[in-house]
Amino acid sequence: MMPRDASDANDRSGDSSDDSSEGRGRWSDLDRPPLNAAALRRALLRDGGLWSGVDVVQSTGSTNTDLVALAASGKAAEGAVLIAEQQDAGRGRLDRTWTAPARSGLFFSVLLRPAEVPVQRWGWLPLLAGVAAATGLSRVAGVDTALKWPNDLLITVGDEERKTGGILAERAGDDGVVVGMGINVTLREDELPVPTAGSLALAGARTTDRDPVLRAVLRSLEDWYGRWREAGGDPAASGLQETYAAGCATLGRLVRAELPGDRTITGEAVAIDRDGRLVLATEDGVQEPVGAGDIVHLRLA
Repeated sequence: MMPRDASDANDRSGDSSDDSSEGRGRWSDLDRPPLNAAALRRALLRDGGLWSGVDVVQSTGSTNTDLVALAASGKAAEGAVLIAEQQDAGRGRLDRTWTAPARSGLFFSVLLRPAEVPVQRWGWLPLLAGVAAATGLSRVAGVDTALKWPNDLLITVGDEERKTGGILAERAGDDGVVVGMGINVTLREDELPVPTAGSLALAGARTTDRDPVLRAVLRSLEDWYGRWREAGGDPAASGLQETYAAGCATLGRLVRAELPGDRTITGEAVAIDRDGRLVLATEDGVQEPVGAGDIVHLRLA
């Protein structure tokens, strides 16, 4: 998600019922119809609700960077949702790229301003988004969705565990966080960027209609964000810590943590602590919390 500037994104914005810039009609791919921005607004925007605006753009580099720029310029309120039908320079964790064919997935970012929550607890936001996404996807698509620490979305294709989505959170000034999400919905086997990737379609989802899938994820995110905020960001009191641990496929596994500075730790993932860190029990009998890095699942412990 590496955008052109926000004004460029706005120049290409509008309801996705418009024809695309390549001159193809809205039904050029019957398996991948465009999102209905007007219907999404009717479904999601309500008095007293979190979501304050829903905008769909045909194409951009990155919804995350576009929304960070809009927030910095004062043009986005908390609850703004920016969705792209296609991203050509999406970013995941650790500066990895995320690309997919147009309308094959959901690529969106939301702006949150949790003023009631101490900043030191904001690190829970990407994990919260993971719980919300997994809950929403399981509910609407009927697929068993798990979490790889910290915030990859895993599904089962055949007998293989595959990644179908990821989450990236970035600060937006002193008082905000932009949370971006990419979810593979109708990606076919020959379109996968890597063999370990998956999609809702490949997992046998009962629906691959992106409109209800997006609504379910955003409603779940609104619910979890509200609980977390009301608890002052306390992960235990809000139920977030327990729910994340229950749905985390990393716990109970032997894993390798690849840390900054080319350091690695191998151990059994035994817990998620109050700071959202993954706790590893090593062969030396030491429990080491991991707050940042790449986790490789090795096998069940």
